Amino acid sequence: MTASHAASCTETDTLDQIDKRILDVIQSDFPLESRPYAVIGEKCGVTEAEALARVRAMKERRLIRRMGANFQSAKLGFRSTLCAAKVPDEAMDGFVAEVNRHVGVTHNYLRNHEYNIWFTCIGPSWDSVCATLAEITAKTGIPILNLPATKLFKIKVDFQMAD
Repeated sequence: MTASHAASCTETDTLDQIDKRILDVIQSDFPLESRPYAVIGEKCGVTEAEALARVRAMKERRLIRRMGANFQSAKLGFRSTLCAAKVPDEAMDGFVAEVNRHVGVTHNYLRNHEYNIWFTCIGPSWDSVCATLAEITAKTGIPILNLPATKLFKIKVDFQMAD
């Protein structure tokens, strides 16, 4: 579950097969075309307008949290780190809001653990990443455990939705 947006199981149970096919396409094969929803619609058996309307509806229901490109940040010269924090329940909303307002935060998860918030932070340099973490701590009073990777494991995960 993400700390910022989580869809309940009952919401995802209402997806029909067309919605599921659309999700299968847009996860990793979003068309780089002038009219991508026409291509998505053609692949899923609906019109361009219906494909766009369905994606908008899934975004409004927060079944789709984010749409955007994924880049290999290290190849672009960026640095990233995994972070963890021990956040008291009464400080949770404020901490999560502060973390999420930073453009370099790419994931933010609530965990059932002593360190109950985990997130990743990326920036154009190691100094900028550390400055972001220091700013979050300064504003929230909560120390952040900074866990930079010593070895990169990059996996691709798609969640097949359609039958």
